[in-house]
Amino acid sequence: MEIGNRPWGSYYVLEDTDIYKLKRIEVNVGGRLSYQYHEHRAEVWTIVQGEALVTLEGEDIKFKAGEVVQIPLNAKHRIQNIGTETLIFIEVQYGTYFGEDDIIRIEDDYNRNSND
Repeated sequence: MEIGNRPWGSYYVLEDTDIYKLKRIEVNVGGRLSYQYHEHRAEVWTIVQGEALVTLEGEDIKFKAGEVVQIPLNAKHRIQNIGTETLIFIEVQYGTYFGEDDIIRIEDDYNRNSND
């Protein structure tokens, strides 16, 4: 299983195929991912624990456990943990390419570039 540690938390690749990639993502309290988009994949997030503030194309929406977020191809998006416990969500990526280098960062709290 591929594991990635990031400044905001961590992710675990549960399955990686030619047609989709499945991840479990954990976001620390107060942490948030980059405001970003992808050129080769869309995503569906299912919140399983905690409270999230999702920014999707500039609009902020709150989500809680059991709710689902649809991220279309090329849509600018970000997720932030606004709760008091670790935010956990399952991410299903679908499209033509699933590499970590298909992250185009618009804004990042940790001063990372698109390829970091």
